[in-house]
Amino acid sequence: MNIKTFVDKPLLSTVISVFIIIVGIISLLSLSIEKYPDIAPPTIVVSAFYPGASADAIQKSVIATLEEAINGVENMIYMTSSASNSGTAEIYVYFKQGVNADIAAVNVQNRVSQAVGSLPGEVTKIGVTAAKQQPGILRVFALESPNKTYDENFLSNYTNISIKPELLRIQGVGNVTILSSTYSLRIWLKPEVMAQYKLVPSDISNVLNEQNIEAAIGSFGESTDNVFQYTLKYSGRKNEIEDFGELVIKSLNFGEELRLKDVADIELGSDGYLYISTINGNPGVVAMVYQVAGSNATEINLEIDKLFAEISQTMPNDIKIISMENSNDFLFASIKEVVVSLIIAIVLVLLVVYFFLQDFLATLIPTVGILVSLIGTFVFINIAGFSLNLLTLFALVLVIGTVVDNSIVVVEAVQSRFDMGYKSPYKATIDAMGGLTTALFTTTLVFMVIFIPVSFMSGTSGVFYKQFGLTMAVAVGISFINALTLSPALCALLLKPNPEEGEGNPFARRVRWAYHMSYKALLKKYTGWTMVFIRRKWLVWSSLILCIMLLIFLMNTTKTGLVPDEDMGTIYVDISTPPGYSLQKTDEITTDILNQ
Repeated sequence: MNIKTFVDKPLLSTVISVFIIIVGIISLLSLSIEKYPDIAPPTIVVSAFYPGASADAIQKSVIATLEEAINGVENMIYMTSSASNSGTAEIYVYFKQGVNADIAAVNVQNRVSQAVGSLPGEVTKIGVTAAKQQPGILRVFALESPNKTYDENFLSNYTNISIKPELLRIQGVGNVTILSSTYSLRIWLKPEVMAQYKLVPSDISNVLNEQNIEAAIGSFGESTDNVFQYTLKYSGRKNEIEDFGELVIKSLNFGEELRLKDVADIELGSDGYLYISTINGNPGVVAMVYQVAGSNATEINLEIDKLFAEISQTMPNDIKIISMENSNDFLFASIKEVVVSLIIAIVLVLLVVYFFLQDFLATLIPTVGILVSLIGTFVFINIAGFSLNLLTLFALVLVIGTVVDNSIVVVEAVQSRFDMGYKSPYKATIDAMGGLTTALFTTTLVFMVIFIPVSFMSGTSGVFYKQFGLTMAVAVGISFINALTLSPALCALLLKPNPEEGEGNPFARRVRWAYHMSYKALLKKYTGWTMVFIRRKWLVWSSLILCIMLLIFLMNTTKTGLVPDEDMGTIYVDISTPPGYSLQKTDEITTDILNQ
């Protein structure tokens, strides 16, 4: 099938382009939206808790043991660790790009199991977990009680029981961290009473372990002739504060019993006193949501928004959810700006094309070529598994000036035939395309050869820019197909020989006059500067050497980086007090600063 077939059958050319546009629109509607391509390496987080231990003790007894066991796990790149005086220990294990996160989690868990026997008993009793989680924060939200009806403990407990489980069920959510403490039974020992009865804290711990348990005490009547069989029940685990106070510590002389309430104050408090959280001066609690590798952050945030809308309908009065940080806000704002830039680029290209061609119908042909090429590219993006992100959209913005070239070359070739005296648009198109097909193929191939090798780059940079390069290459390839099918057909149908002097649209005549005047003036200046360089050849070589030196200097001094720093529209203020300051003193200082 040669080019004449598409010129003779414009309906066939139109159907091909319409098919590309329809499939492209369908693909566009099904594409996922992300900020950048998925370049984050799969990450496994190993968490442990050592109650009452300092950061130094955790580092020596927990983290060092776990790191020694985990080190060298298959496909691992590196790992980082952190410990705090609150008793928490975390180890982030990073794996190579493309590694299955589920298999990585299993491998890490197997290594952790080997080290459990060497960990302190308090740590193994609570448990060491290994879970998929990316280090970056996906979402930050808070619960606030505007009228101060509920305190921080209640809000934290409500978040932990009613909201966190729902969030964890969303596909792609790796973990939810609540920056507060939940309810816990607090037993405040009385040192003077303990000393009087010669008791130590371990005595109280033993009593709790022995008397606050659920026990299977069996049944009776199962091997008799009785009608019924009875299962015995033992109310061992306590549910009320008063029940804990009645636990017997020891028997005294004269048959008296020493109970827990005699040596301690018992209350329902917090499991830790590490946080004081307020939202707008009211009681509140902050929580952070993390995602797993390979998940779509935009879709997760949309699901979280739906969940919050549902939860808000059933929450107690005087509790509201506040979205403090949402990665979608910056993403959608960025994509909006890119789309605006895309529209502006299309308009500018069309204005420039009209200025040079001075014909509305001739400008319409490259316009159709731009739309077919850009929309058709979404088909490839969908098939290749790419997403609609800032890089793919940026590629479409840059490629507009290139995809329009093929159609412009076709239109200009036909116009040149009119200048040679052709009166029939059909004959002018056939003759122009006869010597143009090879040139279009060559220029398109050269452009694609420049950007396709980007897909073979390795490492994070290769993954990052693969979508950028292939998107540009495919867009130009589709513009080549359009230039061989629809553009010649439209040229044969729409273009007409150049009007005689004084004929045609008055606006078109003014544009044509402005073009010729500006072109002659520009050509005159260009010729003058060119003659200066021709007469002074040393100036040419000096300029070339100067440019090379300037290029080398700029390449060595310009800062490098994967992606530029961007303003996320968020300000973080960190106030640090000297080591050893209590939480209450830190809160007092922070309150004074905020009130100033």
